Amino acid sequence: MATRIPLAERLRPKSLATYVGQQHLVGEGSILYNAIKRKNIPSMILWGPPGVGKTSLANLIAKELGRPFFSLSAIKSGVKEVREIIEKAEQLMNFTQEQPVLFIDEIHRFSKSQQDSLLGAVEKGLVTLIGATTENPSFEVISALLSRCQVYVLENLTEEELKGIIHRAIKEDDFLKNDTIVIKEYDALIRLSGGDARKLLNVLELVVDAAVPYNKAITNDFVFAQVQQNMARYDKTGEQHYDIISAFIKSIRGSDPNAAVYWLARMIEGGEDPSFIARRLLILASEDIGNANPNALLLANNCFQAVNVIGWPESRIILAQTVTYMASSAKSNAAYEAINQAQALVKKTGDLSVPLQLRNAPTKLMKDLDYGLEYKYAHAYPGNFVEQEFMPPGIEGTCLYKPGKNAAEDKLRQALQSKWKNKYGY
Repeated sequence: MATRIPLAERLRPKSLATYVGQQHLVGEGSILYNAIKRKNIPSMILWGPPGVGKTSLANLIAKELGRPFFSLSAIKSGVKEVREIIEKAEQLMNFTQEQPVLFIDEIHRFSKSQQDSLLGAVEKGLVTLIGATTENPSFEVISALLSRCQVYVLENLTEEELKGIIHRAIKEDDFLKNDTIVIKEYDALIRLSGGDARKLLNVLELVVDAAVPYNKAITNDFVFAQVQQNMARYDKTGEQHYDIISAFIKSIRGSDPNAAVYWLARMIEGGEDPSFIARRLLILASEDIGNANPNALLLANNCFQAVNVIGWPESRIILAQTVTYMASSAKSNAAYEAINQAQALVKKTGDLSVPLQLRNAPTKLMKDLDYGLEYKYAHAYPGNFVEQEFMPPGIEGTCLYKPGKNAAEDKLRQALQSKWKNKYGY
């Protein structure tokens, strides 16, 4: 049992037909599906949370293309290893005329010099690069390399997809299919996975090993009991990395500075990259605090800059100040909800025409077509405001920004109400 290959590895898909999730990328007719079928793919970055199939997809792409496949881990490899692989790929390409695929897992952990060593090979077409990352590539991948790659965003697996993986494991795995496995409840397995197939299968294997010898049914309580007994300590390269950052963010959102600074300390002691923490604070400042306290975004931005200037360990103090301030601050997700609703509206209504009075008129023809004719310049009116229509025809009066219930946004609501009266329902 101790030497058994982990279930997640045993169940790795062997073809695109058995690949679960990411249908927006690999579903029939999708952009990446069509590129694979044409056997002409670009270099790419696969960006998404852990356990959603980035490594599996890279392997399957190379298999579908019938090309040589090289793999490196950014954690274990340096410039020397990269250059050795590129030399092998060049020799192989000269011999077979097939462009090799080079897969680099956790490419965000590569330094600038390591990424620079890849650039020439990608530019010359010696390899097709597939990088996998859990971090925003615009922060972690050098611009020269990023500009030569397509970025594909992978999403967390759905509940139904995760259940399908469980059923497939029980039915098809060489070890599990010989056991009598009774699953009465799925909620705990799904919740603990967080949309991560690898974590789901790790938990399932742990739970099955505990349940089968004693003929126990798998329930939510049984799953939680087994996971708590076997919980690994925090490791910045392991699965708990994402659980810790989740607890950290939720503590700030929940206005608990004590818990927030505790989880900050857990990350610090675990060796987390302080820039990673500071970036999360920048996002949270707008997503969860927003206009309830605009100073939070200013402080978070200054924190991000200071962390990169001052370095470690002194920047832990700046992080602690920012974290406790943000946790203690008033909260609002109104701006976050507004952009979500606005994007949903755009997807639903399409490219609505810009009203003529709002269009720019730099040429005589445009002026003759009445571009900008009825536009009213707000600063020419009392209070720098005059009521006019800014929404496209068909969605006039749609309210997207609803100020939160806090002192700062109460003032914004009152100001908007005095201007727009009942138009937007303020």
